[in-house]
Amino acid sequence: MKLKNRVAIVTGASQGIGRAAALELARNGADVTINYLSHPELAKEVAGEIESLGRRALLFHADVSDRKADEAMIGETARLLGSVDILVANAAYGIRKPFLELEVAEVEKTWAVSLWGVFHTCQLAAQQMVRQQSGGSLILISSVHAYRPFPNSSAYNAAKAAINQMAFTWAVELGCHQIRVNVIEPGWIDTPGERQTFTEAQIGAEAKKLLMGRLGTAEEIAKGVLFLASDEDSSYVTGACLRIDGGFVLPR
Repeated sequence: MKLKNRVAIVTGASQGIGRAAALELARNGADVTINYLSHPELAKEVAGEIESLGRRALLFHADVSDRKADEAMIGETARLLGSVDILVANAAYGIRKPFLELEVAEVEKTWAVSLWGVFHTCQLAAQQMVRQQSGGSLILISSVHAYRPFPNSSAYNAAKAAINQMAFTWAVELGCHQIRVNVIEPGWIDTPGERQTFTEAQIGAEAKKLLMGRLGTAEEIAKGVLFLASDEDSSYVTGACLRIDGGFVLPR
């Protein structure tokens, strides 16, 4: 068990990449705090699956843009599960809209979750890890949007690029505490959120145009999360960007 006696927090864990990551970490021995904002019934399902694996699960309803709520989540995790060893900063929000039509409130909401939410949760988790004096791993779920400026995604693109730079900076600052900080950049992944923008027919048609002829799966991203969470596999990896995109950003 690569993560035996380790405790992880996964934000936005009720579905999609967060859900897959929480389950993958639990399968490898971690107890997991499942952060969620919506879909409480799905979050409970994740908790049930984790407990069926013989691991402990803590459900925590919180908007990651709310620092006070994040403080409570970190504190409750440490108190009830014993420590905070791994944080997967996955929760995000974005809006697809042309730059000329964007409302300031829409940009603020995107950055509140996708930028400030990552800052809050990572800083608070890192502070707890320093208190514990046993190292840790921060894993930020970024996006290929940090690398390629897709149109109609100004706020989201900016947030993802920013969290990459924050992660690399934190890797420099936290190395002396044996806290590793890394980024995963998923490409086009088959998650429920994609259905809010595209129809099944559109997804199917566009998937065929990708290098590998399909979208990636949340489980494939979760394998990357496990790699970066495990000291057995990645003890000398920090300040790195692991792009799991099926060649999405390659020129074609």
